[in-house]
Amino acid sequence: MPDLRWDDVKLLFDPEVNGALPDVVVDGTTVEDWQVLLDLVRTQGWRFAYSVAGEPMELTSAADMAEAAHAGGSPELRVTPDLRVWPIADLLIIFRMYQVESIDFDVDLRELQGQERLDVLANFFCLIGRSLGKSVSMGPEGSPGHPDLGFDVDADRVMLMVDPNSRRT
Repeated sequence: MPDLRWDDVKLLFDPEVNGALPDVVVDGTTVEDWQVLLDLVRTQGWRFAYSVAGEPMELTSAADMAEAAHAGGSPELRVTPDLRVWPIADLLIIFRMYQVESIDFDVDLRELQGQERLDVLANFFCLIGRSLGKSVSMGPEGSPGHPDLGFDVDADRVMLMVDPNSRRT
């Protein structure tokens, strides 16, 4: 039985209520954690594409990714490396290296409708959280620090962190 049931969480996945791109984050990361993520993407055999400032590039290492993120010098001139990952054919997850200290990524709620897709997302969160030994949290777009659900590293499972009914319009 899945940790989350679609009927219990579907309000959290309503793009009209929560925005289409919730904030997903792993806090307290390092370049080494980013490298674990890159290695995971490769070993899982997921299709991926890497770009810096919109220019396609070869994905080499997390250290190179961090260097590219800081190449502009001052924060207003910096570019954001993007790693687009498809864990399944029509589910895109976009990792963005804004800073080394957190792994930030987007999922599109319109691609996450129904129990089957929820299970794919939950398994993805578990795989990342277990590989890094860190929690993964997802919350409404523009609401950092207020997660709705995520992988809890201590509980070793994906769980709800809010009452989904609180999102009713």
